[in-house]
Parts: sequence; C-alpha cells; structure tokens
Amino acid sequence: MKKEKFTPYVPSEKITPEFTAVSVISGIILAVVFGAANAYLGLRVGLTVSASIPAAVISMGVIRGLLKRESILESNMVQTIGSAGESIAAGAIFTLPALFLWAKEGTAPFPDLWEIFFIALCGGLLGVAFMIPLRNALIVKEHGVLPYPEGTACAEVLLAGENGGRGAASVFIGMAAAAAVKFITDGLRIISGAVTFPIKALKTHFSVEIYPALLGVGYICGAKISSYMFAGGVLGWFVLIPAISIFGGDTVLYPADVPISALYETGGASAIWSSYIRYMGAGAVAAGGLISLIRSFPLIFSAFGTAVKGIGSKATGGRTDRNLDIRVTLGIAAAVILLLWLYPGIPISFLGTAFIVLFGFFFAAVSSRMTGLVGSSNNPVSGMTIATLLVCTFLLKLTGETGSRAMTAAIAIGSVICIIASVAGDTSQDLKTGYILGATPSKQQIGELIGVLAASAAIGGVMLLLNAAWGFGSEELAAPQATLMKMIVEGVMNDTLPWQLVFMGVFIAIAVEILGIPVLPVAIGLYLPLELTAAIMIGGLVRYFAERRGNVSAKGVLFCSGLIAGEGLAGILLALLAVIGVSGRLDLSGRLDLGIIGTVIMLAGIVAMILFYALRGNDNEKNNS
Repeated sequence: MKKEKFTPYVPSEKITPEFTAVSVISGIILAVVFGAANAYLGLRVGLTVSASIPAAVISMGVIRGLLKRESILESNMVQTIGSAGESIAAGAIFTLPALFLWAKEGTAPFPDLWEIFFIALCGGLLGVAFMIPLRNALIVKEHGVLPYPEGTACAEVLLAGENGGRGAASVFIGMAAAAAVKFITDGLRIISGAVTFPIKALKTHFSVEIYPALLGVGYICGAKISSYMFAGGVLGWFVLIPAISIFGGDTVLYPADVPISALYETGGASAIWSSYIRYMGAGAVAAGGLISLIRSFPLIFSAFGTAVKGIGSKATGGRTDRNLDIRVTLGIAAAVILLLWLYPGIPISFLGTAFIVLFGFFFAAVSSRMTGLVGSSNNPVSGMTIATLLVCTFLLKLTGETGSRAMTAAIAIGSVICIIASVAGDTSQDLKTGYILGATPSKQQIGELIGVLAASAAIGGVMLLLNAAWGFGSEELAAPQATLMKMIVEGVMNDTLPWQLVFMGVFIAIAVEILGIPVLPVAIGLYLPLELTAAIMIGGLVRYFAERRGNVSAKGVLFCSGLIAGEGLAGILLALLAVIGVSGRLDLSGRLDLGIIGTVIMLAGIVAMILFYALRGNDNEKNNS
C-alpha cells in the first residue's frame, strides 16, 4: 500500500512571512530570557525544562496579539530561535561550573567570558550542523513513525492559536508572580525561603523551600516523577543520615577529618549530607545515567545506523523541503573544528578535537532520533556526558596528560559534546514542528544558528554574574550536575574520590533498577538537599489533585513555565544587585520579619495560584468554546 503524501498546514507553494525582523528579534530575546532562566534553574536543582511550548505561546501573544500579524510561520520562527537558549543552557550549566569550582580551589585559572562563549558556541553550532543532514531521514521519511512529542505538541499549540486559543497571559502572570515572591524572600528578606523542622530522635530534619520555580518543576514533571525524586530525598535524610549519625559515633570517616559526632554537633544533618550523602548521590546519579545509556544501546545503535543511512537521501519538493546548502553546513562544521583545535583559550588538543567529532556526531544522531522516540525529557544526555567524560579522561591519562590542564580539557570536551547532544535534540524537535506547519527548513536552520549565537553570548555573562554573587557549589547555587562531572574527572585523574561511598550509591541505583523504578529521578533526589525535592513533591501533588478533579487546563503548565522563567530572571537581577553592592540596602529583615507564618501563607498562595490556572483556566476554555 502506497504511503499517502503528507500535506503541511501551510502548503509548499504558499509563501507567507516567516524569517522577518520581528520574528528574529523576538526569538533572540526569548533565547536569552529562557537561556538565562534555565541556567539559574539548572544551577539550583540540576534540572531544566523545555522552552519550546512557552516560547510558542509567547510568540503567539506577541505576533498575533500585540502586533496583529497573521503568519503562523513567524510565530514558529520565534519559538525556533527562542528554544535554542534552553538547550545551550542545559549543556553549559551541567559541565562548565566545574571550571569555576576548580578555580575556587586554586587548581585552575578562572574561565573568562570568551572561553565560555566559544565552548558554548562551538557545541551549539556543531549540534545544528550535525543535525541538518539527518533531517530528511528522521523528520520527513519517518513522519508517522517518530512522534517527536514536544515538537508535535508545539505545532498543536501554534495551530490552536490560529483558532483563537490563548495562553500567553498565563506565562506572563506566572513570571510576574514568581519574580515578586523571589524579590520578597531573597531581596527584601521579610519572609524565609524555607521552612525547617528538626527531628532530634533521628538526628535529621525535614525542610521545604517555598520558591515558585520548584513548585512549577514539580507540577510540570507530575506526581509520579516528583515522588521518585522525593523518595530519594527520604532515603538520604531519613535513613542514611540517621544511620551515619547514630552509629558513626567517634569514627573519623573520609572525606571528613573530624569524628562524625563532632561533625553533627557543629553542622547538623546538613554537614552529614555534605560530607557523605552527596558522594552516594553522585554514585547513584552516575550509575543511573550509565544504566539509562546501556538500556538504550540497542535503540542507540539502530538509531545511529538508520540516521546515517539517510544522510545521502534527497527530499523531493519545493520550499518545505529546502535544507541549508550542504556546503554551508560542512563549512560551519569545519570552521568550528579548527577553532576548537587552534584557539588557545580552549585547552583541547588534536586528540580531543578528533574525540569531539567522533562522539559529537554519534551522539547528535542518537539524540535526534531518541528525542523523536521518547521526547527530550527522557533523552539520556547526562548519561552520554558521563560516558564521554569517563572515556576522554581515561584516554588523556593514558597519553600522559595529567594535572589541572588535563582535567580542564576533559570538562571542555564533555561540555562541547553535552551541548551538541542537547542542541541536536532541540533542533530536531523544532524541525518537526516546522514540518507539520509547513515552515521552510533552511530558514529554520538559520534561525537555530542565530538562537545558538544569542544564547552562547548570554550564557557566559549569566554564569559569571551568578558565580560572583553567590558562587557555584553554595547553598543558593549547588550546581549539582557540574559538581558530579567534577567528581568524575577528579576521581579518574587523581584517585581522590571516597570510592566506598560512591559505590554505595551505585548499588543503591542498581537496587532501584531491579525494582523496576526509574533510577535517575531517585538518584537526583538522593543527591539534592531535601528542601528542594520536598518543594518539587508539593508541585507534583498539586498536579495530582488537579487531575483527580477532572480535565487539567494547559494553562497550568504555561503558568508554571512562567513561574520558572520569572524566578530565574529575578534571581539574575538579584545577583546583579549583589555584585554592585546594592542588595544590602533592600534587606528589611532587621525591621520586618513575618516568620514561619508568612512563609506558610506565601507557600499556600503559590499553590492556590497554580490550582487556579490548572482548574479555572479549563473552565474558561469550556465557556469560550
């Protein structure tokens, strides 16, 4: 039976505004905004969220609502450029803060703006360039086979906008609400950002933060994933910490250099977590990433083989099948590879550059196809990065390269490959959206390159600003993923890790895998402080309650996306005020302190707003239909 030819929403023969000054400028703004917001979120909790759908909704609000322009392809171009910021941020903040942590320890120089910019830019450009030759094989020929969940959902959002759908207001209100809460708690400091209850019998405590972004993450992830993360926190704080504190006594256990009893007396449960549990969590996260990668091996190799076979295939048709010229694509890739090898600010040798080309193209193909199968959220990018770091660090050590320069090179290589995989997955989702809508692929691909450039230019400044204000590895910015990558490189290169604790985490992950429970959420929950996973759990419970009440409005997710973006932007503004020395003037805690009652009221208010948009928004949609 002959396969029926797919007809996009805007036919190939129809020409409508697409790559315009309005769409490009709007997209660049969103790339910077969502890149900065996701950088802040990822540095706090080790997670990022997809920016495609919020960007699509905002683009509809701007293009159709404010500017009264009717082209759906302009809106699509805005989200194409805008979503690039999130993928650059995810790749960069999972790895590059390790360089700052080494600089803080005095083992390496501080990275400068140009170094971060070039690493992010090279990874982003290669991610797009490696994906372009795969488009016909993955997007066109596999249409109806590879669902590309986020790309398809984004197309549905934009198509709903053609029929009068609304939602941009939900995002903006969420941004305003989260920024206000962040300013009250961390700017004015009249309300505490967390509620803590000591549990002396177990020598631990229960704590929950009230920040809107965490509740938004929990709502978007849903109750099941949130509960897995919280379970990891419960294991760490109510099983492992009490066990170490109660049975440890006067034992001195590496890496701490004082007795466990003294450690608990001076720092409480948090000191036990910092000295021991986070290493177990690191082992669990590393094992979880590798387990997800190993389980995906059959799919990975078949995906790579299928993708590579289709590289030489030619799409037939007009405007909607026109990719960027292959000579331009190869020229971009060649220029980036030469830059990585020859630019003195990036300590990557010829061997490292060859490693990036081989692993980069492999993981770009894998990421693009796996994103099509299981979506961006389930794409094992962290596992790919861990595997890359393990292999390249071992190779560098075998070739005689050791010390801080070799460790910096390993992180730089891992960063580029992590960004390649992240950007390739995002690019494939955007090209799927464009394929459904009838966008011009070559224009979308140029838009991706512009978004990568804008986000790369911004990410360095964001990271330098946040590090100057609070410092990576601090309570405000734990940078959990980057800390894990740092531990892996140091452990292989210097044999400095407390391997007993790490392997305890590995076997916890294996036990969780045997039970048939997703490993990574549990491992991340074990690795993060309890107050973060508890807040995420509250967001998941709100989603569960809303779903039990009936059909959940899409506005709930949009509002929570706004919460994440708003808190991220407010956090960056507060960091700027801290660096220039103004933040102290805003602090009213000495004159006004609303205490735990104010904190609980604020938490209840955020929960009520999420519920309102999750439920009432749906009622409004029914009334308007």
